[in-house]
Amino acid sequence: MLQANSLSRWYGDFRAVDDVSFRISRGEVVGLLGHNGAGKSTIMKMLTGFIEPTLGGVLVDGIDVQQQPQLAQAKMGYLPEVPPVYPELSVLDYLTFAAQMRGLSSADDIMAAVAATSLEDKAIEPIGTLSRGYKQRLGVAQAILHRPQILILDEPSNGLDPTQIHEMRQLIRRLSEHATVILSTHILQEVNALCDRVLILRGGQLVVDEPLSALTAATTVTFVTDPDVDAKATLLEHPRAVEAASVAPGHWRITVTGDVRSAVPELASALVAARIPILSIAPQSQDLERLFESVNEHEAWEAEENAA
Repeated sequence: MLQANSLSRWYGDFRAVDDVSFRISRGEVVGLLGHNGAGKSTIMKMLTGFIEPTLGGVLVDGIDVQQQPQLAQAKMGYLPEVPPVYPELSVLDYLTFAAQMRGLSSADDIMAAVAATSLEDKAIEPIGTLSRGYKQRLGVAQAILHRPQILILDEPSNGLDPTQIHEMRQLIRRLSEHATVILSTHILQEVNALCDRVLILRGGQLVVDEPLSALTAATTVTFVTDPDVDAKATLLEHPRAVEAASVAPGHWRITVTGDVRSAVPELASALVAARIPILSIAPQSQDLERLFESVNEHEAWEAEENAA
């Protein structure tokens, strides 16, 4: 389990990260989402002990990252945004060096990391000759040498072409079967494809922390009924209905609390009982992209208000 407690990182008067707290349980795949400059990489570096927070702290299975960094880091693998690779070394030479830095002496650990990241065909090639996709795989390989319980990936698909992005996502899925994964990204499709929980940062602050399923759950449904009958009162009798908006004659968009799918049968039954013909029913799912845009539109609005 990884726990961030009131993490803050200031640079002079600038607050790159401001009072961020969350807990991540074993087996979760969590996406840290935000625009460039939102504080994602700064949080990653504080989680792994590469920079110290101005305020707050990080616990990994109860181990304080600041007080006992080596013990905590032994449980974590870290892929920084720019992997620390050496172009003149071969893939195997670099992984051997990385293994020695971690106190690993078994060639089995190195070959297991090579196999897990599908680097067998590139094992003796100089790193400088590799594509960006293979360099990212190599960065992941060094992060998993010691078989960490927690894998922290900072922008793992950054700079990759579509084929390389697909391959990286497949790799992360495989790794998530054996480790908790935290990945930072500004790519919404990456979160949709890989994560079961989303943290959204805005201006260094955590503004959303929800399961992906809850964020994308439908909260509205459109009923098309007989346009000559007013169905609003009947629909609003449902205890979870908070709004019934007429968007066209006979078209009623209903907003409910929670996931609308469980309310649809009851709403339909109420209309049938009131002898109101139903022509169609269409739940509308929440869109992660729309949510992300709305979160950041709020930031732009706040900036305009402060400037005024």
